[in-house]
Amino acid sequence: MVQSLNTKVDLTVKATAFSGFSEYGHIMIGDKAFEFYHQRDPRKYIQIPWEEVDYVIASVFFKGKWISRYSIQTKKDGTFAFASKEPKKVLKAIRVYVDSKKMVKALGFFDVLKRALFKKKR
Repeated sequence: MVQSLNTKVDLTVKATAFSGFSEYGHIMIGDKAFEFYHQRDPRKYIQIPWEEVDYVIASVFFKGKWISRYSIQTKKDGTFAFASKEPKKVLKAIRVYVDSKKMVKALGFFDVLKRALFKKKR
């Protein structure tokens, strides 16, 4: 069994991690790290210390009424995507440990198209 990095747990919620295949488990947010534990296989887990978090990116729809998924971009290991039952609670719990300037909205579909069509030529 893996040892948790957290000494105090703020929130635990059911979630899905998108790493190749969808993996179901629990997200645990605590004082030291963001952690995902697979519900059946104890060898599959993700532990991201708060010092390692570069950005938290949320996919926001309908002017903030629905958040489909969120991603955590780390400084070294890349981006990890998650979805959970109560994403607003998760993002509020993350905001305690991550600076609000590092929490951003993902680009929408039309923003991506606009950026691709009107790209500056160098």
